[in-house]
Amino acid sequence: MDRSIRLTLFALLLIVLLIFGLVVGRQVVLVASHEPAPPPELSELNTYVYDRGRALAEFTLTDENGEAVTRENLKGRWTFAFVGYTNCPDICPATLSTLRRADQLISAELPQPDYLLISADPDHDTPAKLKAYLDFFGPDFHGLTGDVEDLRALAKSLNAVFAQRKVDGMTLVDHSAHLALLGPEGTMVAVLQPPHTPEGLAEAFRRIYSWAKQNQEGAG
Repeated sequence: MDRSIRLTLFALLLIVLLIFGLVVGRQVVLVASHEPAPPPELSELNTYVYDRGRALAEFTLTDENGEAVTRENLKGRWTFAFVGYTNCPDICPATLSTLRRADQLISAELPQPDYLLISADPDHDTPAKLKAYLDFFGPDFHGLTGDVEDLRALAKSLNAVFAQRKVDGMTLVDHSAHLALLGPEGTMVAVLQPPHTPEGLAEAFRRIYSWAKQNQEGAG
């Protein structure tokens, strides 16, 4: 074979291999770019973020307006949820006050979350009582009450528990004190352990939202 022909074929082979390598490399980069970013490490904010949202238990409960609510109603927005009750002497009002102050610190450029009190004392926490209690904290504060077993199942899916006991004729309730952050898919995205501060909650929300948005854009 003529030397010039051999050189031409060799050059063409190199070009083909180069093009093939570029195509494969581009696919590798695209696949890598679609890999979800790992959840942010927020231990300094007493917060653990799940790599994937945890599904909630199915339930049918009643909100502060007397309307039926299921887990489907929690989709489409961010929600800070926690277990408590209106007669709680200390933890619940302190937590609600902290959430109200955190709400004021969350940038207007971010989605504005809701705040959900899941009653651990449904015998006393009627919808009307929840509404009167939560209206003090703001229009984004809501409550759920109803069947105690539905409430207990929902609490369990949020890594929370509660137990009632009688002391001198009064009903006292022991309950978890952490917050659960629910994402727009209606799943638990993160758990925020006490002690809580308004600044810490606002910062944790900002960083979790940024991470979720980054992964959503990468998947798109």
